[in-house]
Amino acid sequence: MIDRDRFPVDPWRLIETRYSEDGVGETLFGVGNGYLGLRGNHIEGRGAHEHGTFINGLHETWPIRHAEQAYGFAEVGQTIVNAPDAKVMRVYVDDEPISFDEADVREYRRTLDMRTGVLERVVVWETPSGKRVRMRDERIVSFEERHLAVLRLEVVVENADAPVTISCQMINRQDGAGVYAGTPNQAKGGFDPRKAEKIAERVLEPAEHWQDGLRSALSYSVAASGMTVAVVADHIIETENEYTSRTLIEEDISKNVFRVQAKAGVPISVTKLVSYHTSRGVPARELVDRCRRSLDRVAFEGVQAQFDRQAAWLAAFWARSDVQIGEHDDIQQATRWCLLQLAQASARADGTGVPAKGVSGSGYSGHYFWDTEIYVLPFLTYTSPQWARNALRARALMLPAARRRAAQLNEAGALFPWRTINGEEASAYYAAGTAQYHINADVSFALGKYVRATGDDDFLRREGIDIAIETARLWATLGFWRTSRLVADTQADDGVETFHIHGVTGPDEYTTVVNDNLYTNVMARYNLRYAAKVVREAQEANGEEFARVVERTGLAEGEAEGWERAADAMFIPFSERLGIHPQDSLFLEREVWDLAHTPSEQRPLLLHFHPLVIYRFQVLKQADVVLALFLQGNHFTPEEKKADFDYYDPLTTGDSTLSAVVQSILAAEVGYQDLALQYFRQSLFVDLHDLHHNAADGVHVASAGGVWTALVCGFGGMRDYAGELSFDPRLPADWPSLSYPLQWQGSALQITLTKDALRVQVRTGDPVPFTVRDVAYVATTEEEVVVPLDDQGPLIPGRPSLRQFADALREDGTRLSASVPVITTAIPVIEPID
Repeated sequence: MIDRDRFPVDPWRLIETRYSEDGVGETLFGVGNGYLGLRGNHIEGRGAHEHGTFINGLHETWPIRHAEQAYGFAEVGQTIVNAPDAKVMRVYVDDEPISFDEADVREYRRTLDMRTGVLERVVVWETPSGKRVRMRDERIVSFEERHLAVLRLEVVVENADAPVTISCQMINRQDGAGVYAGTPNQAKGGFDPRKAEKIAERVLEPAEHWQDGLRSALSYSVAASGMTVAVVADHIIETENEYTSRTLIEEDISKNVFRVQAKAGVPISVTKLVSYHTSRGVPARELVDRCRRSLDRVAFEGVQAQFDRQAAWLAAFWARSDVQIGEHDDIQQATRWCLLQLAQASARADGTGVPAKGVSGSGYSGHYFWDTEIYVLPFLTYTSPQWARNALRARALMLPAARRRAAQLNEAGALFPWRTINGEEASAYYAAGTAQYHINADVSFALGKYVRATGDDDFLRREGIDIAIETARLWATLGFWRTSRLVADTQADDGVETFHIHGVTGPDEYTTVVNDNLYTNVMARYNLRYAAKVVREAQEANGEEFARVVERTGLAEGEAEGWERAADAMFIPFSERLGIHPQDSLFLEREVWDLAHTPSEQRPLLLHFHPLVIYRFQVLKQADVVLALFLQGNHFTPEEKKADFDYYDPLTTGDSTLSAVVQSILAAEVGYQDLALQYFRQSLFVDLHDLHHNAADGVHVASAGGVWTALVCGFGGMRDYAGELSFDPRLPADWPSLSYPLQWQGSALQITLTKDALRVQVRTGDPVPFTVRDVAYVATTEEEVVVPLDDQGPLIPGRPSLRQFADALREDGTRLSASVPVITTAIPVIEPID
């Protein structure tokens, strides 16, 4: 999966042993904190795939030019802006720069230490005159100080005296290669919608710039969006050599140049402290002042303190996040790299969204997608709940724009955009974009999961309930009632009223604008029930507080009951003939795409076939029904899950990096352990081995989140349906152990799985009830629970399990499955809201 000569195995470090200028290396060795990201560009500032400094939410807007306009089409695009680059620290010896394509490099090693968050590079090169020069540079983007990056460089001429020059620069690159928006995006061989748009026009308009001693300042306003950005850098030189310094400041560049008369073996150390601030409304001058205050505070604390605090922050992160895989250092290394990427994408997002590429690159234009709620939020919720809360607040702040968008599409409530930065829909292609109404349910699902797992009722009362209400309202008006209108081969009694949702696109973007997409209907049902539940609980808990909810949202009497009726009657397509759930009402009528005979050079399909060609076939970009089986698994029987997985897995191209993790989880659940491990490894090395050939554009953050979910929920078998914690482990045959921490309703757990037992320990907090294969247990801080396991379940005698009880109910005629729209038994069954 990965070139181990270039990237040797180390469980705590990503190491590169050969110099490279490829974009993948820039992504893999990027550092960030969720707000600020520095790509892994070399300090020489030459030969880069993309000189990238990205700030979450810093964007430009541009008018979308549709070939044929129609009412309601997205009108204004948004794309991330490449901020001024402060990484450049060029070294000259005898007035000659190091040029890696010609230099005699005797030693090269670049290391991302995942325990300390430090990116380090060591280079030893010999000049044509025989002078041996050792360079060591390192950088961090601080997790503690949101607006701070620190870069340090040490140069030693080991065997001779020599003049050494170190040129520290900040550059606003306005060359069309690092500024985005406007014209069609191109890739090698043609169009690639995964890449950012580009414009040649100037995006960053100069504002205040100045030099004060060794402190440099640049600031700008973004031409169309009106955002502002400032960057200020301090420079510290430490050496026993004689030196002089000079400075240069212009609108788009600053230079702090140190000329040193280096003695053999006497080191030169230069530290650059850099602060970035951005705003949607504050003048650039004010941002410069904020940068100054940030740097003044760092100067008072000291440079080493920043590295010490970074290491301490990460120690706490790993204590609550690290997933340990026994005796597989290669998998361990890749897993920790993925988890670190999640921190670098979300830790200090602080109320902005989590972009699909984090702050590691310009891919997907820096947009936020539903990926965050389904793939990233679970990791945040169960390990760093505050980060999950911040991400959900970003959605709460988007509600006004989402309400406007729903009204534009003739619906009530709110419709969250499929892709956005500022809250407005930025997808020009509505069929695979705006039609993905399921994002409403995804947001509500993430909200419900967060509140259940954390007990954060305060957030639910103050902001979350508004999300639940407004998203449910959309389904109530988007859907409609119909009598006995089912898919062709599904049987039902005449006169049955069912609730349908038409004209939508599910997660699978190779099948668009369909009727009764299973994923959408299943998730909308959850959304409707959850909204009704939280409204009912709010009304019962606090009349005064509920009155404020009514005032904010205009909630009408009886509205929640209407949502419950629609949810109970939601049409869930099921084919009696094939024994599977069709992806939508007409999916099974399409021709099956011959994936086995599709050449690899024609993948992904979206880059080689017209959409209309793809839409005519049974072929999936990513798991759709299978994702519903995971997220709403308590509404499907084991037999249904296996039948659906068997049908859809051969149709799924995996052209989306969101797919393999879900396929891994369900493969593990239905018993395909080898296949589960195969899909897991595909997800694990998406970026590290560039499996989709676009890692150069940034980290696939959602896939990284899915890696955690595949470990914990796939092999670890963890579920929390209806707020009840349960485990059904599926440890791979050659893994001796799997261990991970979990935050659950204020308690900190440690879960350890071996071939023979599951161990649950409560580190801190209240006792935690849970089940293992339907047998109930309680773990406390005083007494951990050890559950012996075999292939069939816990080796503990006792009362009949919940699964046995469910089987008995099914034999009695009660339908626990969601595969029919009505329960015909006289015994009422209340399905949990999940």
